[in-house]
Amino acid sequence: MNEKFFSLPEERQRTIINAGYRVFSQNCYKNSPMSEIAEAAGISKSLLFHYFHNKKELYLFLWEKCAETTIEFLTRYGCYDGTDLFESMERGMRAKLEIIRLYPDMANFTIKAFYEPDPVINAAVQESYHRHFNLKADKARLNFDPRQFRPGLDISMMYREMYWASEGYLWEMVQRGRVDVEQMEKDFTRLMEFWKSIYLRKE
Repeated sequence: MNEKFFSLPEERQRTIINAGYRVFSQNCYKNSPMSEIAEAAGISKSLLFHYFHNKKELYLFLWEKCAETTIEFLTRYGCYDGTDLFESMERGMRAKLEIIRLYPDMANFTIKAFYEPDPVINAAVQESYHRHFNLKADKARLNFDPRQFRPGLDISMMYREMYWASEGYLWEMVQRGRVDVEQMEKDFTRLMEFWKSIYLRKE
């Protein structure tokens, strides 16, 4: 990509990034024209191609932006440092809600990209996903004190269950057409209270 993109004011960069997230989250990669992204960003198609040489470059830049932004905010909110699982999850929720306020269509794009049918794009997304997220997630899990959970609990299965529930909830929100930040905060708060009631060791 052209480094001149990074010389743009931050707000202008965000406008172009959000335009990309919006258009790519509404269609598959193949059916998302650069002209539509340029129009959504309020710039010419030629200028968009000046910043990004082709659609694949823009798409993968947006995916990497998802990964880097998520890790940046989770780190800033201290999600990888604590020993209390649900406190870390609550911090993570606040971090992700802040991301949604800055990039409203990022969550939609993330899900769409993860299941993108184009084989070249999908392979690049999957490689990036495992490179960025698995190491951080594994590092965080090592910090959690297993004594906080009920005796005999299959902790690995608990992680998977909570992950699947969270992903399913986000997918449902995306299918509605927009992510309601306030409703998401309420629902995840209730969900975490439920998880605490069944997984944490009773005093």
